[in-house]
Amino acid sequence: MSAVLLSWVATSYLLAAAIFLLPFGRLADIHGRKKVFLYGMWVFGAASIMCALATSSTLLIGFRFVQGFGSAMMFGTSIAILTSVYPPKDRGKVLGLSTAVVYVGLSSGPFLGGILTEFLGWRSLFVVPIPLCAAILWVGYRRLEGEWAGSRGESFDAAGSAIYAVSLSAVILGFSFLPDLLGVFVSLAGVAGIAVFASWEVRQIHPVLDMKLFRDNRAFAFSNIAALINYSATFAVTFLMSLYLYYVKEFSVDTVGIILVSQPVVMAAFSPVAGRLSDVIEPRIISSVGMAISTVGLVFLSLMNEGTSVWIVVGSLAFLGFGFALFSSPNTNAIMSSVDRKHYGVASSSVGTMRLVGQVLSIGIATLFIALYVGNTDLSHQLSPEFLKSYKVAFSTFAVMCFVGVFASLARGKVRGEAKGPLPT
Repeated sequence: MSAVLLSWVATSYLLAAAIFLLPFGRLADIHGRKKVFLYGMWVFGAASIMCALATSSTLLIGFRFVQGFGSAMMFGTSIAILTSVYPPKDRGKVLGLSTAVVYVGLSSGPFLGGILTEFLGWRSLFVVPIPLCAAILWVGYRRLEGEWAGSRGESFDAAGSAIYAVSLSAVILGFSFLPDLLGVFVSLAGVAGIAVFASWEVRQIHPVLDMKLFRDNRAFAFSNIAALINYSATFAVTFLMSLYLYYVKEFSVDTVGIILVSQPVVMAAFSPVAGRLSDVIEPRIISSVGMAISTVGLVFLSLMNEGTSVWIVVGSLAFLGFGFALFSSPNTNAIMSSVDRKHYGVASSSVGTMRLVGQVLSIGIATLFIALYVGNTDLSHQLSPEFLKSYKVAFSTFAVMCFVGVFASLARGKVRGEAKGPLPT
């Protein structure tokens, strides 16, 4: 496969997950969160089998899109289920543990994936999840009792969902085409579509996304904005640092992997602590401190050069990971605590959507600066001075974004208190 096609193996998955998260969150609120989650697991497992059996790049990319479709059903409901099952006083602890598990996956996934690919081939990457899906389905049907549907009986806004999917697709695809002029036009068209979607939703009796949550719920709106800024400013760190360590510092690939794992390991270690703290201290305070620490960490990374010690690199990545751990689970706790129980599915989906869109924007910003300073050519050790310029500008931009995010985090106000609305059945 060419480099462009290879990138679409990941992009197709992220695209599907992003555009279907919100609609499935709404469907989960109407028909049941456990039901949608388990359906998503079935779809993901079946798509994994198809990916393993794919006989062409086109089929592989198509089945990866179906995988993302199934993932949206799970990502849009998992946090909502956790929030529905556990009482508000334990919410931060549970979300912190959930976040820690995600980071364990992030840190172990590339390592285990490399071993599987080396000894069993790339198809094994899609075979391994199948028994795991089967185990989750067994637990879901046998051990997860009850159902949660806070908006049962309400209608589903199919037209709004279609406008949202098309518009968000344009934004994501446009960023993948940058810095070409086509990318600018497609992204702007997507932004205009999002505006049309917001206008449409305001007029609906049962919208797929209740715009009042953003208009009237200060905590919900600014917590989501803070999440979008944070992911936009931090997700490309691994991407840029891997290039810096390989092309500028000239470390081997395995050494690069060992250095980069310092960030998610710290995230996994401190996320449960941050989550528990957010049960007793305003999430706004903890998240804002985490965002501020992340800002300082990004400034440290922007100052790296050819002679920077590897221990300074590791320390800066760990420091950034600590800041992100303080931000993530308390911010999720703030989002879920700020809405009625009937909106848990949509709120859970908003968390995932901010994450995925932020990830795409982050990679887009990093790629844009590389294209501007390095050009449309293969990276090499000889181009390390040009790359280092793009690296510094990108991290400086991310640091400014994260600094602005501190104020968005502080602006949310207080969210402490019991969850709102009647208990669902």
